[in-house]
Amino acid sequence: MPITATPTPGALLLSPTDHALILIDFQSQMSFATHSIDAITLRNNAALISNAAAEFKVPTILTTVAEKSFSGPMFSEITDAFPGQALLDRTSMNTWEDAAVIKRVNEIGKTRLVFAGLWTSVCIVGPTLSAIDQGFEVYVITDACGDVSAEAHERAIERMVQAGARPMTSLQYLLELQRDWARTETYEQTTGVAKKFGGAYGLGIIYAKSMFGAHEG
Repeated sequence: MPITATPTPGALLLSPTDHALILIDFQSQMSFATHSIDAITLRNNAALISNAAAEFKVPTILTTVAEKSFSGPMFSEITDAFPGQALLDRTSMNTWEDAAVIKRVNEIGKTRLVFAGLWTSVCIVGPTLSAIDQGFEVYVITDACGDVSAEAHERAIERMVQAGARPMTSLQYLLELQRDWARTETYEQTTGVAKKFGGAYGLGIIYAKSMFGAHEG
């Protein structure tokens, strides 16, 4: 039968209201041994997705492991985007095995979850595979994750994708939440986050606006 196209978004695309973001173990001790991505890029991408989620009011869980006794504080680039939000500290390497985190997941009530954190092969693989096993849809922001080596990171991503997780990038996350420049109520927030954390794309926005008064919409 013929297929009729319609101007509607695909069901697999993210929207600000259909998911929760879970940010895991962005802490000093974990970042010291992270070599699959440099620290500056990692912190920038963590800030990008955190500010994107905050601007679009995406329910977000911030969780750490052994914050006081071993791993240190969560990146300020993340916590600054969610002022006053409590961090859920754990002893378990697998976030999904922590009762307080799961209580919060159930309170939020989203069946679609987006993950990012350190390390990909431990702190991200554990909860993503567990969530998939329990029927959740899972997305992983791969360039906001890192591991002890490129090999460890890549094999972890492959393992999650094989189980059904959907990989994406930080800038993709921001732009997918906006998705239409005609959405004027979030236009300034989106371009503001992009200008600050969007790398060369952000510089391009600054240039176009400054030189020509350009506007995406």
